This record gives sequence, structure tokens and C-alpha cells, in this order.
Amino acid sequence: MNFTSKHQQIALTFLSGIGSRRARLLIAHFNDLEQFFTEQKLDLSRIPGIPASFVSYKQRLAALEAADSVLEHLDKLEAHSVFFTDTDYPKRLKQCEDAPLLLYGKGNINWNPERVVSIVGTRRASDYGKTLTTTLVEGLQASGSTIVSGMAYGIDICAHTAALQAGLPTIGVLGHGLHVLYPHAHRKTAKQMLDTGGLATEFAPGLKPEPAYFPMRNRIVAGMADVTVVVESGEKGGSLITANLANDYNRDVCAYPGDVTRPASAGCLKLIKEDKAHLITGPEDLLTLLDWKTEKAQSIVQRNLFTELTAIEERIVAVLKTQKDLAIDAICFLASLPLSEASVHLLGLEFKGLVRPMPGNRYSLI
Repeated sequence: MNFTSKHQQIALTFLSGIGSRRARLLIAHFNDLEQFFTEQKLDLSRIPGIPASFVSYKQRLAALEAADSVLEHLDKLEAHSVFFTDTDYPKRLKQCEDAPLLLYGKGNINWNPERVVSIVGTRRASDYGKTLTTTLVEGLQASGSTIVSGMAYGIDICAHTAALQAGLPTIGVLGHGLHVLYPHAHRKTAKQMLDTGGLATEFAPGLKPEPAYFPMRNRIVAGMADVTVVVESGEKGGSLITANLANDYNRDVCAYPGDVTRPASAGCLKLIKEDKAHLITGPEDLLTLLDWKTEKAQSIVQRNLFTELTAIEERIVAVLKTQKDLAIDAICFLASLPLSEASVHLLGLEFKGLVRPMPGNRYSLI
């Protein structure tokens, strides 16, 4: 059987013990994934953090065969996959250390729109919360923002529906494979979303909804966006998990205040009280916070996203500023780094959207 790069990318996610960190190390070490999957006897002893007996050839072959079934399923679903080294992979999400290796998508998804707002909240939304959500999305219409949420009951589905009504793209992040939709009641809305947005998930077709999957999808909801807005939330739950993840990713978080006697206000008030969220009362506050009323807003937002670099990353960036592009050997020499270390940090810079790999094992700044 002829296995393509898509087979290899999907197969990598099926190998036990693979996460973002180990995947980066493997990709930095091997010229391409084909080498990793086709060599019967791999020498992994030279890769720090990778056990010498990490995966057998039999395990790698089984993963490739499983990937073939996934690709057949994706074809039937008219869906696709995007790998974290692909240019289409969400650049905001790439900056998160725990970003998934691969995403599956269905619809007409622009993975890298100019502006992205995640809107989350309680499944038991009140009329107050639904009104706030609809008003917020309507107020974002002129900004052309893409609205991201989790397709759940309550605030999530209200955000998706309001985006459709406002003519804004909206992406639903799922806690299961694309072969089903949970909850089933939202199928009609999900179908409408496919025209200008769509559905996204890290879970392969065939994986059914499981309680453990839904908290995992929250990091995608937070990581894909410039800002996460919590409309209504109890003192515990998925909305607060998403907000805390957004804070960990150095993204803006906003929350609406509410009646202090109502349980659905407790989570938002807690975020505001602990300085984990900006208090907003409407879309104007959000637009002002993000400076989305000016033409230069996007460059400001992008610059703010790239302030956190390690000392070695700063050294590599300084070297790359000297020429249009450089071979990796030249980068190693000029930055005084061994090849293995330079490869890992170059991949880290690629994750952050700062470096672009070029033909001939060369790199340039974006």
C-alpha cells in the first residue's frame, strides 16, 4: 500500500505516547515523516526525551493502516485534516505548547482569519445571557470577526446562531469525531455553519462523545482566538476552564458582570474579582480593548502575541534578521548551537508563527 504524507501525519497521532513535545523532537530529527515510518530499525537514542525503544516497526505500520481507514472516512464525510506543520494550521493555536498535532475540519473553514473571538458560557443560559450573547455578536459584525464556540447547549449554540444571523463565519469545536454531532438537536445549525465556517475537532472520525473529550476541546476554543468572552458561568465548569487556558496562553479574557445573587453570575464575577478577565458590558468595550476600531489593530495584536521568546529563540531570530533566509548549518554556526538544539528551537519558532521553513533546509523570518 502506498502511504502519503497525510497517512503519516494522521498515523503519528495514533502512536501511544506521542504528544506535541515528542512530535516536535521527531520532526526536527528526521528529514520527513516518511523516513520515520519506513525505516524498520530506528535509532532514536540520539534524540533527547525519546526512549530508544519508543515504537516498533509493527506499531508504526499498524498506525499507517489505521490512518488509511480515517482518510477513507474523511472522504465520505467531505472533510479534511490539517497538520501542525502545514501553513493552514491555525497560527494562534500553534503558539500553545499543548496544541494538538492535527485537526480535522468540515466545511469552508478559514483556519487563520484576521480576527477571532471565542464565546463561552453555561449550558443553562438565561434570557439575560442569551441577549448579551446576541448583542455581542451583532456588535462584532463590522469587525468581520470569526466566532468560535463549542456547539453545546446554552451560550455556545446561541453564539453560533447569532453569528449566522449576523453573516459572520463561525466554527464549532467538537469533543468527538466528525461522523456524529452532539448534541443531536444542533444538527440543523451545524449544517448551516458549513457554508462560511464549519466544524473542527482533534478527534478522528469514529470516536464517540466521551466526558473526558470535552475539557480537552476547551484548549482549542481558547487557543484559536484572540480573546475569549465568558457570558454566563457557574463557579465551576468548562467555561472557566477555557478562560483559565486563555490566560495561560497570554490571550485576553473578558467577562460580563451579573446579579451577585445568581449562580450563573458566580464564574464571571470570580474571573473579574481575581483580575483574570476584563469586565465588559457590551461589544464596544471589547472593540476598544482590542483596538479593533483602527486599521492598524491587527498588526498590534500580532506583535503582542510574539513577545514571549526564550533566550535561544531570541538568538536565532537575531541571526535570521541578518539575511533573507539561511541554511540550518549557517544558523547553527552563527548562533553557536548544535544541530539538534537548533532544530528543536526553529520548530518552536515555527509554532509561534515567526519562522517559515524554506526548500533546501533553509529558514526565514515571517
